[in-house]
Amino acid sequence: MNDKSGKRRKFGIDEIIMGLLLLIMATIAFINVLGRYIFHYSLAFTEEIGVNFFVWVTVIGIGIAFERGANLGMVSIFKMFPKSVKRIVLWLNLALSAFLFGVVDWFTIKTIYDEITMFHSTSPALGIQMWIYYIGVPIFSIFVFIRMWQGHVKALNKLKEEK
Repeated sequence: MNDKSGKRRKFGIDEIIMGLLLLIMATIAFINVLGRYIFHYSLAFTEEIGVNFFVWVTVIGIGIAFERGANLGMVSIFKMFPKSVKRIVLWLNLALSAFLFGVVDWFTIKTIYDEITMFHSTSPALGIQMWIYYIGVPIFSIFVFIRMWQGHVKALNKLKEEK
């Protein structure tokens, strides 16, 4: 794939993981559809894996959106601010976004701890410990924090280039 300058773009590890997860999700969904229409038998585990992988793909996608500046923002209002206020708003955006994902990770890790130590609940179709599905959120949030910082640096550099 080529970027805007025409150079061949390398994919990040998070983009590769997301692509593999999407490939697995599409494959198991296709197998489930075939199973239903050919054998008249639905594979319950495909929904379980699909839903949990979807959460992981969403977390990774959030990081990629931060890096590309594709997350929600109030661009019209932001453009009205003077350059000094824009810089403060960018730092505030980074701080609040990092705080949000810190809170998400905190509660997810707390839930994982509870699952490992107290509840020992398993998934209905495959009998996998639920904490294994939950662990993807804090792990893939690492990519969110990295991409969040990369997007912030890009935005600051773009702001420096403004007249």
